[in-house]
Amino acid sequence: MELAHEIADAGALIARAEELIDQGRPGAARPLLAAVRRLVQPSAGLSVLAARIALGEGGFDHAGAELDVALDAEPDHPGLRKCRAELRRQIGDLEGATRDAAEAVIADRHDPAAKALLGVLLMDIGRATDAVACLAEAVAAAPGDVSYREALSQAWIAAGDMDEAMATLFEGIAVVPGAVSPRNAAILLCIRRRDFVKAANLAEQSRSVGVADATTFGLQGHALSSMGRHDDAASAYGEALKLSPGDAYVRHLAAAAGIGSSAARAPDDYVRTLFDGYADRFESHLVSLGYRIPGLIRRHVIDFAAGTDIGPVLDLGCGTGLAAVALSDLDLGPVTGIDLSPRMLEEARAKGLYAELREARLPAALREDTASWNLILAADLLCYFGSLEEMFSAVRARLAPGGRFILSVEELLPDHDGNVAGNGDWALGRQGRYSHEPSYLVNSAETAGFRCLSLDHETLRFEAGGPVAGLLAVLERPRADA
Repeated sequence: MELAHEIADAGALIARAEELIDQGRPGAARPLLAAVRRLVQPSAGLSVLAARIALGEGGFDHAGAELDVALDAEPDHPGLRKCRAELRRQIGDLEGATRDAAEAVIADRHDPAAKALLGVLLMDIGRATDAVACLAEAVAAAPGDVSYREALSQAWIAAGDMDEAMATLFEGIAVVPGAVSPRNAAILLCIRRRDFVKAANLAEQSRSVGVADATTFGLQGHALSSMGRHDDAASAYGEALKLSPGDAYVRHLAAAAGIGSSAARAPDDYVRTLFDGYADRFESHLVSLGYRIPGLIRRHVIDFAAGTDIGPVLDLGCGTGLAAVALSDLDLGPVTGIDLSPRMLEEARAKGLYAELREARLPAALREDTASWNLILAADLLCYFGSLEEMFSAVRARLAPGGRFILSVEELLPDHDGNVAGNGDWALGRQGRYSHEPSYLVNSAETAGFRCLSLDHETLRFEAGGPVAGLLAVLERPRADA
């Protein structure tokens, strides 16, 4: 009888520990694990629990050691395999993670979670067709799990079939009509396909049936803004802000629509989400807009190269690598690219023009770096920064004496009544980008220790039927700094 009570107590403690881990409180779960281990014998389940706690606290080595020992004793345990697959995925060992997930599926062919995990990992390593097959089995086994359906939709996208991706999401909405996430995924997919009317209508349908959150309204605002319906977009962003007032992404979109005050820069999560969803059509879209920045930068790089050997080169906010393409026939040193969006970096990597590509936040990555660069580029990066002082200071610290920083910004122009938006130095526009006043740019650069060699007024591209006015600046760190 006493043993039965202890087992019951252990089960209750384990259940509570799992709840705490799911709530993001692994530290609170650790004492419960210690108590359970005093009540019952070691088991694979306890090893999984210990590993999950360690993972939640960032203890990858500890989690790995726990799982390795347990797998030596029970190599065919599916729970241990799934847990180690998650660990390996987090530390970047995708091949090892995929092997573990495959072993979990072999050990229990009726486990949809193992199949879903394997499908996601197959997608991560570029095997989209296999991922579709695996995730389809997971969905068939657990049709009410919306996360499996959303993963299957992503696999269809990776396989190049947007129609199947959308059908998968609509099936999920029909099966679980009260779930908001597949509805939001369908709206986002419509936006990626530039079907803004359908995106806005889907968001309105979600609102009308009471299955909407801040993301739903934010996506609706994005779609409406892209259609030129800025007043309606502002209303949608206002609803998003009411539901999630602390969300920096939502605050940025609301501020762009004229609701609330503008932050000094766009949130990193906003930029990453924007460009991750934009990567596969980024270049074709810019070409259709008459995008001129890479060519304008090329002209100034050629002028610089006429008097010195250029290298190494740092491309900030490199995106898909359009600046590197424009410079690829020039005799430059190795080019390194930095961007916040992993999907944009994938597109850049495929071009084979960069010696190194890094996913990193700016300007933090510059402050943490110790390298010195002769040429630093920022094409269409600073339109996601309002205040320029911090970025200019960070760039100057990494630029070699005599080196040049070539950058573009959108120009802040007065309206037809002569009024200048924002604080007079910079303003956040309806598309979520900042524009800058020319004298503010020059003064900020000089305060940071640059010499402004040129500041050209240029048309950067065409948008909404008209030219986008911009500035192309060439800044130099004086040689006297050496």
